[in-house]
Amino acid sequence: MAIDGKTLRGSRTAGRTATAVIAAMTHSGQVLAQRQVDGKSNKIPAFAPLLDGIGLTGAVITADALHTQHDHAAFLHERRAHHLAVVKQNHPRLHERLRRLPWRDIRPDHIERTRAHHRNEIRRLKTAASAHIAYPHARQALQVVRWRRDRGTGKPTIERICLVTSLPPGAADGSELAARIRGHWRIENQLHHVRDRTLHEDASKIRTRGLPRVMAGLRNLGIGVHRQDGHTNITAALRHTARNHPRPCCVPAFASRAVRSR
Repeated sequence: MAIDGKTLRGSRTAGRTATAVIAAMTHSGQVLAQRQVDGKSNKIPAFAPLLDGIGLTGAVITADALHTQHDHAAFLHERRAHHLAVVKQNHPRLHERLRRLPWRDIRPDHIERTRAHHRNEIRRLKTAASAHIAYPHARQALQVVRWRRDRGTGKPTIERICLVTSLPPGAADGSELAARIRGHWRIENQLHHVRDRTLHEDASKIRTRGLPRVMAGLRNLGIGVHRQDGHTNITAALRHTARNHPRPCCVPAFASRAVRSR
């Protein structure tokens, strides 16, 4: 389950900042919860209330570095869930400890090579089990090294990312951990990007009270219905639905029978 926030830019008024919401989405693309963020705060205090009404037993929660907080880790442990948290400079001591682990002496648990977006990319994942990570309930430290080369310019870049997880050694192999790390960004690609580019959310001028949050929830619902209907391209799904609006509500078995009967 991925946690991430988004600002509804079109909801800004002269006397009020833009509405911000935070959502929880499965890595398969279903939004389970959404909550409006207090305008006088940030997304950190909204983390626990967002997940409070969801069954979390056995779930693995991914989030960006903003939510790498001790209170969040303790909350997930109480709910019998696991965290997979990115560690950056917002935790300088922990980041430095993880960075100084003997990664060169550790064999990679997973290596993946891809060619996409006009670049070649190699990702290497290493894990180190430890009982002395200065983060609540953390059982393993992880390092992801991303090597990229732009096929147009030939320029290479290297990025190193440190993470911690409460998953014990052996609970997930290297390929599963890599898939969960990469799967977090689906909330950007399959939800936020679709709401912005396909549904033009930031261009919406609905600003009255809680209506921006309500409309964001309705967009989540629409995207989720289309994904449950088997669509991966929401733009194509909207065109398909525009021809016959009850289509998303049809049970697939009955829909296939209707097609055969024609």
